[in-house]
Amino acid sequence: MTCVRQDVQVAPDARDVHQATVRAVVECAADAIVAVDPDFAVTVWNPAAERMFGWSAAEVVGKPAPIVPDELQAEHHAVLERVRAGGHVSIATRRLHRDGRLIDVRIDTSVLRDQDGAPAGWVGVYHPVGEDQVAQHHVAERARLVRRLNDVIADINAELDLAAVLDRITAALIELTGADAAAFVRIEEATDTLRLVSLSGLPEHLRDTAAALRTSLVGELMRSGKTIMLASGARRLGDLIWDSALPGLHTIAVGVSNLHNRPYGALYALFSGNNAGHIELELLELLAGHAGVVVGNAVAYAGVVRQRAHERAVIDASADGIAVLDRDGIVRQWNPAAHQITGIAPAAAIGRELPFPQPAPGPGGGVVSHQLESGTWIDVLCAEIDETDELVVDFRDVTANKALEEAKDLFLATTSHELRTPITVVQGFASMLVDRWDKLGDAERRQAVETIAERARSLGRLVENLLLGSRAGADELPVTIGRFDVAGLLRAAVLAFRSLSERHVVELDLSDDLPAARGDAMATDIIVGQLLENAIKYSPDGGTVTVRARAEGEQLVVTVLDEGVGIAPGDHERIFERFVQGEAGDRRRFGGIGLGLYIVKTLAVAQGADITAVSRTCGGTCMRLVLPQAH
Repeated sequence: MTCVRQDVQVAPDARDVHQATVRAVVECAADAIVAVDPDFAVTVWNPAAERMFGWSAAEVVGKPAPIVPDELQAEHHAVLERVRAGGHVSIATRRLHRDGRLIDVRIDTSVLRDQDGAPAGWVGVYHPVGEDQVAQHHVAERARLVRRLNDVIADINAELDLAAVLDRITAALIELTGADAAAFVRIEEATDTLRLVSLSGLPEHLRDTAAALRTSLVGELMRSGKTIMLASGARRLGDLIWDSALPGLHTIAVGVSNLHNRPYGALYALFSGNNAGHIELELLELLAGHAGVVVGNAVAYAGVVRQRAHERAVIDASADGIAVLDRDGIVRQWNPAAHQITGIAPAAAIGRELPFPQPAPGPGGGVVSHQLESGTWIDVLCAEIDETDELVVDFRDVTANKALEEAKDLFLATTSHELRTPITVVQGFASMLVDRWDKLGDAERRQAVETIAERARSLGRLVENLLLGSRAGADELPVTIGRFDVAGLLRAAVLAFRSLSERHVVELDLSDDLPAARGDAMATDIIVGQLLENAIKYSPDGGTVTVRARAEGEQLVVTVLDEGVGIAPGDHERIFERFVQGEAGDRRRFGGIGLGLYIVKTLAVAQGADITAVSRTCGGTCMRLVLPQAH
């Protein structure tokens, strides 16, 4: 039926017949026919409509039709507006019966016009839907609801704040089920309590109220082993004072949400105007199940945030430098200790590669020791985080440990090298006395014994000052700065070394009136002895070794010249480093471990002097010690 016209043109004597015929057709029609005026008041309500909906014409004519459910009012008005704009609309939907049931119907709706063609209302013909059509309608409705549920869940999953997640779940429950209000309660098993943590459609002051779990509907539901229940009628509805908060409440639907297979909370749907049907219960059950998932995500995220905050606090408080690198080796975290150790601020470190080498991650990578440009020594470890594909680099300032290690090494070096020189002299003169006693005169014997005695005293002094070498690397050298006779020191040293080699001639060249030096006599004696020993050692073919001293301005310059193998180009500075010998040197030929000149350099600097090496144009080496003059 597309239209019922009130302006049918018939003869006056036939009009009454026509109207009677129309009324008879409407009243005898098998389908319910309902017409409404522009104010939505019922003007036609035929017997079929009485049978279909349960209200008599006397009860509804002149009033709005009571058959449209609240949740479908918007749909109903949209259809009428579409018909008013022109056309005919046929839809499958649901309408209310007087006893509260929802009836599946198909409605053909058309516009009514007066004799001038102006809209005078609407007429709808209601066809009862058969079982197949009902099933199709339910399938379509279920599909629509499932699609909407998926959209809602996807939207909720995008939120990771737990409170916001719960609020969105309760709002979605109202949207999907048509409930008047919704709430989420958290189960606090330790205290056998339910706590209201989220609500929609209820007064805000109810938030955080509590009730006993054991006597609640949730407790009853948990004991039943089911996941959803419906309470209505005479059943007690007093959980968390719902009844006082929502007047007219007569139905509660409850669904349990599990987190890690344990009850975490429950989702309530509250109805005061409509009964909940099986679709609403299914939606509640689905949403409660999904709620457990999204709540789990939010709880896990909150746990990660707390863990990250804890890790951040630990990292920031660590005395070790810690850097976190991404898969490309770019620094993403740089703690305060890293800034303090390296002097590189986070802003300069983050987003760049690590400013020092790192070992391979894991136990097999070991430890890498590295000296920064500032001179700080660090030990570097590296570990891999498989879950995030990141690297954690831990580095520690070991400068003090390095200094201690160097001090220990230097102690041994001083013992093995610097004590060897006076011992060699003593051994040489003692052997001379034993082998040539009868050939030596009294003066020569006395001179040899005096030399032995002098070197024995020197040994005593060295033993008392063994810490001299052990503290050199730590800048704690206990030198005593004072005035001393450098000329006498050089004479004694040359005299001691003249008898050590028959192939070498040791000469002394001192300027007249050589002034006194300012420094440490013991340290200078060790330096000169080491330089003479090296001059003889690295002149294997013999030759002349010359010790010369001159005053130059405010300084005293002592040089030791030899005619030996010399120093390779580029090694003049390196030979003063630890464990380094010039490339011209052959350890198998000359022996030693490359510590002598390192000790010489350290002792010179400690007393304010300087030592350098220069290659001679005629071959050999010139070692130049510069001491300040005493005033």
